[in-house]
Amino acid sequence: MEETISKNFIEQIIEKDIEEGTCKKVVTRFPPEPNGYLHIGHAKSILLNYGLAKEYGGDFHFRFDDTNPTKEREEYVESIKADVEWLGADYDHHLYFASNYFEKMYECAEFLIKKGKAYVCDLTPDEIREYRGTLTEPGKNSPYRDRSPKENLQLFRDMKAGKYPDGSKVLRAKIDMTSGNMNMRDPILYRIARMEHHNTGDTWCIYPMYDFAHPLEDAFEGVTHSICTLEFEDHRPLYDWVVQECEFENPPKQIEFAKLYLTNVVTGKRYIKKLVDEGIVDGWDDPRLVSLSALRRRGYTPDSIRKFMELVGVAKSHSSVDYAMLEYCIRDDLKLKRPRMAAVLDPIKLVITNYPKDQVEYVDVPNNQENEEMGSRKVPFCGELYIEREDFKIERPKKYRRLYVGNEVRLMNAYFVTCTGYDADEDGNVTTVYAEYDPESRGGNSPDGRKVRGTIHWVAAPFAKKAEVRLYENIVDEEKGVYNEDGSINLNPNSLTVIENAYVEPTLEEYGPGDSFQFMRTGYFCIDSKDSTKEHMVFNRIVSLKSSYKPN
Repeated sequence: MEETISKNFIEQIIEKDIEEGTCKKVVTRFPPEPNGYLHIGHAKSILLNYGLAKEYGGDFHFRFDDTNPTKEREEYVESIKADVEWLGADYDHHLYFASNYFEKMYECAEFLIKKGKAYVCDLTPDEIREYRGTLTEPGKNSPYRDRSPKENLQLFRDMKAGKYPDGSKVLRAKIDMTSGNMNMRDPILYRIARMEHHNTGDTWCIYPMYDFAHPLEDAFEGVTHSICTLEFEDHRPLYDWVVQECEFENPPKQIEFAKLYLTNVVTGKRYIKKLVDEGIVDGWDDPRLVSLSALRRRGYTPDSIRKFMELVGVAKSHSSVDYAMLEYCIRDDLKLKRPRMAAVLDPIKLVITNYPKDQVEYVDVPNNQENEEMGSRKVPFCGELYIEREDFKIERPKKYRRLYVGNEVRLMNAYFVTCTGYDADEDGNVTTVYAEYDPESRGGNSPDGRKVRGTIHWVAAPFAKKAEVRLYENIVDEEKGVYNEDGSINLNPNSLTVIENAYVEPTLEEYGPGDSFQFMRTGYFCIDSKDSTKEHMVFNRIVSLKSSYKPN
C-alpha cells in the first residue's frame, strides 16, 4: 500500500493550475529588499519557494527588490546572497535585480498614462493622506486627477528629466478613491527622489513604489506563483490591477501564507539595528540573534533549518513556534554527525601520584559513541590532567558520584582513579586534586569486575590547548517578554558568558572556523568564524545537551 502524502494548500493550488493547463512550468522567486540582514523568518520563504520549484521541475528565481535607494546597501546584497547559498537554494543563473528593469517599468508607467489609468498629482504628502479618507470614510479625488493623458505624459517625462524638486509631484494610479481597500485609492506609482542607487548610481531621479514594481518584476520574469506572507493579502487586488492593466498574458498568481513567528526572539530590523548601534551585540551576526548570518556563526546548519521548516509547515493562519523546536532540530542534526571532544571549562588540576613520571600514552577514544562509522582517535594521557571543578567536592553532597576523598571514579576511556587528597588556597578554593590510578583498568574497565558509578572527562595538562568559550543564552529576558511598553527590549543580562581560561584536547587544533562538535557532558559548540585564530581558539555554544522540546 502506497503512503499518502498530505499536500499543503499552496501545493494543491499549483497542482490544480498544472492540471487545468494554466501553468506550463512552475516559476517561483525569493525577492528580498536589500535593506538589512535576513532572519529565520526569511528562511521559510526561501526554502518554500525553492522547494516548490524543485518539486514541480520548475525554476527558482532569486531577485533583489532594490527599488528604494534610501535604505539599500551593497553590504546587505552580499550578506543575503551568502544566506541564500548557505541554505542550499540553487538559483542557477536566475539572479536578478529589480533595478535592472527600471527602464521597462518606466515604459509600463507611460503605457498606463496613455491609457488614462495613471496621472501626475501635485498634492503634498499630507494632502494625499487627507484626501485618502479612512477605513470608515471614502476618499476624495485629487484636483489633478482629470489631467489629460497628453499633459500627464509630459509632466511625467519632466519628472524623469529632473525638472521638479523631490516630493513635489508623484505619479498615481487612477483606480477608485471610494474603494473599501485603502490600497486601491489611487496609490502612488512613482516618486521623485534624488538618491544614489547601489546598482544604477545617479541614472534615475524617479523611483517606482514597491506595489507597482513588484508585480511587474514577477511578470517580466514569467513567475507563475508569487508566494508571499499574509500582510500582502490586501495588496493582491493592486498587484492584479497592475499586471492586468499593463496587459500581460498569463499574469502571475499571488498566494499568501502565514509568517513564521518564534517566541521570545528579536526579528525586527530596527530593533536589531538599535542593538548593533548601541554596541549591545557585536554586529548583525552576533550569535544571540536569529539573523541567518548569526545562526550560521553560532553553528546552526542548513539541514537543521530545513528540518525546522518541515516541522513548522505551511499554513494560512498565524501561530507562534517555540524557540525550543529550533534547538531540538540542531541537536537532532548534530548528534550522529559530529565528534565528541573533551573540553574543560572550569579547570582544576588532577595529579595521579602513582602514574610514572614523564610517561605519556595514547588512549583510543571513539569519535561518536552513537555512530561507530565515525571511528576513533588517539588522545594523549599522562599523570597531570585538567578536570572540571564541579567533578570534585570537599564535602560530598547526597547522591554525588564523582571525586571526593576516598571515592573511585572512571576517567573516561582511560583508567579508574581513587581520590587521595587535595590542595586549596587561603580562600578555600581547591587548586589541585590528588589520586592514584589502577594500571589494570586501562580503557575504563576493571579486570576484577568491580563497578564504578561515576565517570568524568579530562584533558592531559601538558597537551591541552587554552581556549575562549562563549556561552550564549537568549538575548531576551523570557520571563518578562520581548518588549517593554515604551518599545525597548527586555534584555537578559546573562545572554553572554565568556570563559577565558578553558582547556580543550589538542585534536581540536586540526579543525577550523565553523567546524562543530559536542563537548562531552556540556553541549554542542563550534569554532567562531569571526574571532577564532590558531593562536587563540574561540568556541561558541550552539545549544546545551538537554532539550525542553518533545517532538510528536
